[in-house]
Amino acid sequence: MKKVIALVLCRGKSKGIKNKNLVNFFGKPLMYWTIKQLKDCKIIKEIYVSSDSKKILNYAEKLNVSIIKRPSNISNGNSQSEDAILHAIKKKKLNSDIIVFPQVTSPLRPKNVFCKALNVFKKNNLDSLFSANKVHYFLWKKQKKLIANYNYNNRPMRQKVNTLNENGSFYIFDSKKFVKSKNRLFGKIGSYLIEKKYSFDIDDDIDLKINKFLKK
Repeated sequence: MKKVIALVLCRGKSKGIKNKNLVNFFGKPLMYWTIKQLKDCKIIKEIYVSSDSKKILNYAEKLNVSIIKRPSNISNGNSQSEDAILHAIKKKKLNSDIIVFPQVTSPLRPKNVFCKALNVFKKNNLDSLFSANKVHYFLWKKQKKLIANYNYNNRPMRQKVNTLNENGSFYIFDSKKFVKSKNRLFGKIGSYLIEKKYSFDIDDDIDLKINKFLKK
């Protein structure tokens, strides 16, 4: 049976908010909240924090999780998360596991969300899964011409336009198949719905204020 592990990426330098992963969020560094939620799910057998920052790695050790020193060449502003995931899989030989990959910048989540999402992942024999929330937007894609996600000649009520927003709170995927695809989403893809109030990612000070307001 495949072991379930969690992989948390915490880069030292960050855009928008300086040292974002360690910013104070209700008396604790931001990364604390995601690691606490992971620890609450007993299906997850081990938690790894990958970072290029000594401060982050030292704090992760205080939380009794495993650490992975990430090379600087895959820790800059242009680096893809997939590069860091691949590095962690190879470094710790995680190529036969199920990986839970949460984003630290989404500190608010429903209770027991990781365990519940893992049950959906296993029950439906999925290869990969993303967290999502329903949105009712009139969306347009600009290619050679504008393409809408609804029939503008027969405009529906906005509430009847159902689109899934990949909110980035977390992903789950098979590590062996990830190595082949080098992408967090592949094969049989599923989603796990969470409420809109849990979908606000922290990129800047305004996002931080929104999350603090919602947590209150």
